[in-house]
Amino acid sequence: MTRLILASQSPARTKLLTEAGIHHDVLVSDVDEDAVQAKYGVTDAHDTALLLARAKAEAVAALPESDGALVIGCDSVFEFDGESHGKPYTAEVARERMLRMSGSQGVLHTGHWLVDCRDTAADADEDAAEDAQTPEGTGATVGAVSSAEVHFSQMSSREIDAYIATGEPLHCAGSFTIDGLGGAFIRKVDGDPHAVVGLSISTLRDLLVHANVGITELWDADED
Repeated sequence: MTRLILASQSPARTKLLTEAGIHHDVLVSDVDEDAVQAKYGVTDAHDTALLLARAKAEAVAALPESDGALVIGCDSVFEFDGESHGKPYTAEVARERMLRMSGSQGVLHTGHWLVDCRDTAADADEDAAEDAQTPEGTGATVGAVSSAEVHFSQMSSREIDAYIATGEPLHCAGSFTIDGLGGAFIRKVDGDPHAVVGLSISTLRDLLVHANVGITELWDADED
């Protein structure tokens, strides 16, 4: 089976892959997101999501544990009123954002970056080429962004404070989730809902084409 490595510690992303029947391992990247953004000077939410997804994927792809595998990195950035919002981290920031978001809408951008770490023909030892199995790697390193417009219901101050008290929104791009408690405050989504969770399965399928891998090859054989 082709190995897929998720370069993310997000429980929502690994849960999404698992529920989609996609077998994968998890290796967390040690990427300083602020340093990456400062280096490239990217402020646009769409481009920031792709830049950080690439940084995470390439960091994990460089690890010896990734040899022979495909690595997918992801990052989500929420665009609201022309501003880029990552994780709020503090209750104060989350509350200020959610009061503004109440009854309004914004766009959640999720960047995806795929790196093929399998051996390519160029990597094969020429002297042993006749005896070796044909390498499957393509050397692909490609990315794409999946975006969705998120519409929020009117939220009272009491609801916002109660939600923040759970701790859930503090470590989520845009200060909300759709697959957890925050789903109660999302009126509708225009676009791929999986992108709002943090990983678009259809976008992953599109990227796998560049590695000559079909999404069905990653389905867990143990799944019923």
